[in-house]
Amino acid sequence: MNELSLHILDICQNSIKANADLIEIIITEDTINNIYKIDIIDNGSGMDKKTLSEVADPFFTTRATRNVGLGISLFKMAAEMTDGSLEITSTINEGTKVSTIFQYNHIDRAPLGDIEDTLTILILNENMIDIYYKHIYNNKIYIFDTKEIRKILDGIPFTNYDVIMWIKNNIKEGIINIHKEESI
Repeated sequence: MNELSLHILDICQNSIKANADLIEIIITEDTINNIYKIDIIDNGSGMDKKTLSEVADPFFTTRATRNVGLGISLFKMAAEMTDGSLEITSTINEGTKVSTIFQYNHIDRAPLGDIEDTLTILILNENMIDIYYKHIYNNKIYIFDTKEIRKILDGIPFTNYDVIMWIKNNIKEGIINIHKEESI
């Protein structure tokens, strides 16, 4: 996977399979301390200690259709290639948190990619799952929360073409805006 947004999508799909109805995605870009951090937190079924200890192994999977599970191991490798790390914490019946840290300016750090497409896919495919997305760039913050959007839409479905285009554009513009230099 050559974009971080694809790793995020993969981890969120794991959350969905774990029956999460809330997924939080928090991206922190701290250029001052040279840190790029991604946290994905869900309220799904969680993992027991044995599963948690094996989940980053590429030859471990809970799927019956194949014998390997590369998602988390590839995400971990992407972080470690930038002198970063991946940590997973999980509690049965409470949920899971996947935290990755990358060196911000490392030449091997993949770009975020089209996070607006990733979020749109999650929103369109899983109507009953709430997505909370927070993107921090130094001291600027952009937040997208499906709970808040659902209130505003007042019954209009997320699958409505105009709604989904607005969502994609709002996310894209929100991220662009927090990256703009402050005028003096």
